[in-house]
Amino acid sequence: MTIFHSLNTSASALTAQRMRMDIISSNMANIDTTRSRMVEGEWQPYRRKTVSFQPREGQFSSMLNAAMGKQIKGSVGYGVTVSSIKEDTETPFKLVFDPDHPDANEEGYVEMPNVDPLREMIDLMSATRSYEANVTVLNANKSMLMKALEIGK
Repeated sequence: MTIFHSLNTSASALTAQRMRMDIISSNMANIDTTRSRMVEGEWQPYRRKTVSFQPREGQFSSMLNAAMGKQIKGSVGYGVTVSSIKEDTETPFKLVFDPDHPDANEEGYVEMPNVDPLREMIDLMSATRSYEANVTVLNANKSMLMKALEIGK
């Protein structure tokens, strides 16, 4: 474990949460997009996207030390990374009655994206709080490193 290990861990979390906020922003920007992509010859509305995280694996030396018993495996975190960005295929599209819309079906209904603004705002608040918490951790680490450097004076 290096002196900058905790800084790298916080930096990985900041990057992951920033990606999550970018995807949420994309969902909100496409809340009224009725033509996102062509599927089987027909246009489909935008599908909500979600971000999945997974723990980031450490370096080979730390894994080797853990295997040799010099370090307890899993005792030191390595950060987080975005494992995938998936489309929400479980939530159905919303049907809105608008017979004048160019994408309306025979009954006058338009399929709208499955983006719920309330859910997106809650996710955005959660991502923002996580980002702020990681900034606080980063600043605390920086402060401790600065105090450690002052000891040598």
